Amino acid sequence: MSEEVKEIEKSLEYGASNIQVLDGIEHVRRRPAMYIGDVGVRGLHHLVYEIVDNSVDEALGGYNDYIFVQIKSNGSILVRDKGRGIPTDIHPQKNTSALQLVMTVIGAGGKFDKGAYKVSGGLHGVGASVVNALSEWCEVEVYREGKIFFQGYEKGIPKAPVSVIGTTSENGTKTTFLPDESIFKNREFRYDTLADRMRELAYLNKNLTIVIEDERDGRRDEFHFKGGIQEFVTFMDSTRLKLIKEPIYFEGEKDGTVVEIAFQYNDSYQENAFSYVNNINTHEGGTHVTGFRKALTRTLNYYGQKNDLFKNLKISLTGEDFREGLTAILSVKVPEPQFEGQTKTKLGNSETQSIVESIVNEKLAEYIEQHPNEVKIILEKVVSAAIARDAARKAKDLTRRKSALESSSLPGKLADCSINDPEHCELYIVEGDSAGGSAKQGRDRRFQAILPLKGKILNVEKARLNKMLENEEIRTLIMALGTSIGEDEFDASRLRYGKIILMTDADVDGAHIRTLLLTFFFRYMRGLVEGGRVFIAQPPLYLIKSGKQQWYAWDDDERDDILKQFEVKGKENYGIQRYKGLGEMNADQLWSTTMDPEKRTLLMVTIENAMEADKIFSTLMGDQVEPRRAFIETNAKYVRRLDV
Repeated sequence: MSEEVKEIEKSLEYGASNIQVLDGIEHVRRRPAMYIGDVGVRGLHHLVYEIVDNSVDEALGGYNDYIFVQIKSNGSILVRDKGRGIPTDIHPQKNTSALQLVMTVIGAGGKFDKGAYKVSGGLHGVGASVVNALSEWCEVEVYREGKIFFQGYEKGIPKAPVSVIGTTSENGTKTTFLPDESIFKNREFRYDTLADRMRELAYLNKNLTIVIEDERDGRRDEFHFKGGIQEFVTFMDSTRLKLIKEPIYFEGEKDGTVVEIAFQYNDSYQENAFSYVNNINTHEGGTHVTGFRKALTRTLNYYGQKNDLFKNLKISLTGEDFREGLTAILSVKVPEPQFEGQTKTKLGNSETQSIVESIVNEKLAEYIEQHPNEVKIILEKVVSAAIARDAARKAKDLTRRKSALESSSLPGKLADCSINDPEHCELYIVEGDSAGGSAKQGRDRRFQAILPLKGKILNVEKARLNKMLENEEIRTLIMALGTSIGEDEFDASRLRYGKIILMTDADVDGAHIRTLLLTFFFRYMRGLVEGGRVFIAQPPLYLIKSGKQQWYAWDDDERDDILKQFEVKGKENYGIQRYKGLGEMNADQLWSTTMDPEKRTLLMVTIENAMEADKIFSTLMGDQVEPRRAFIETNAKYVRRLDV
């Protein structure tokens, strides 16, 4: 019998000896993505959120009003609260300190005992032990019963039993941890990312003060909002023109579920609703969102019909009309939330829908009776939205005509690829005919399609859907992608290309066109961004030649590094060409630097924080000048390429 046959037979043997039994800590370390989503930047920051969520749960129970978060100079994270402190007494069944169980046993915690926590967020009792397991080291100090208890860990394993290291008059828990570099290749925490989440939590818990500090550069923020989610809505709408003076706010409780809602109408044409369950952002929505939408539409529609405010309207109103220009924060506290959906951020509790619906019906009816003038302004917005929607429906019909793609009258005619499988196709959206010509010549026609755009597309932040669909470039783009747009019609499964690549010049105009396109995708095809379908091409900025040799540089630093090598080698004769436009590159150069899958670099467009993205787009592309100026002044130092 040959050695090869023996190896095959051996590989086919499968019995009890092949079954690996991993304890909780080891399983977390082997499969971290199962617990925190991924081991990239998002997963890294998720570690902090899990520890902070435990402190917030103490606040939800009425036991804590302060959280301190610090990025230490050595890259570790410190989280301190003033809650009850993790119990440290000996667990009767396990004969081990409760602190050690919480920090080292997956599934040990107070979240399962409704006597300890009525509502909670986080990973349902596994957060602290998961963070500990994924840390190079972790230290916990508990301030409780007049004593300071301490335990240290390495990669989730206790270094010694829980000990008393001092006395104190305070209560609370302090956790310090350093993520394990063998699991997280990038261990650098982003202050702004953490600060955004801390601000969000402070808005959602108006009795809570959260301080975040960065020991590396001295940055510090303190978040405390007495107005809670009312202030949250004002913050979200700070770059838009509001239609009513103050956000509408109400709260109520039924069957143990607490409902808090704040909303405002502005002059924009999109809905911006953000929902939370026990402080968890349910960006896929769920039953609580359905209940709010139904009650909002029904109550406002009833008032409008009753007072003849729709009598001249010749079309039927839809829920979409009542949500145009709406910014809303919906926060519910549910004793036992049931999540569904791909990312487990969609609430499935059926009873929550009826609870939210009944509270909104009652409270909104009261508001309407007391504020008839504000409601009239809102309903005028609803009517104009309905009229625009009907015009948009007629305009959409143009984008559905099959022959439209073949029409020679369309600007920026699509040069399609020959392969039909979307997963193996990509569409380059290119700025201008000149670059479009080079891209068409340099591409691989089998799987790369080219769509040149003439000039700048319409700023969709300032235009309703019907006006947007009058823009020929946008109509062409929608038809080329095949997904349609709109809440009821957008279908990502009909996308004709697996990758959508924005390829614009490396100057100010190119950056503006790219921002216009990103605004369009964020507002009308967000599912493509969230699905990882949208990318930004990275063409080189410089071509450096010396004799017959040439090098490309993608930024100033890379150019300077190449020139330093020339100095070392004593080369003096070289030339530098700065590419201001893609049209300056011939087809071969564009292919080898920017379009060849073997050599190119693409940046995937992601939305780590949809709320922050919404604010940025409304700031940059909206009508308010002052917020835009402040944003540019604050962020100018981060710009890598600036054309002057």
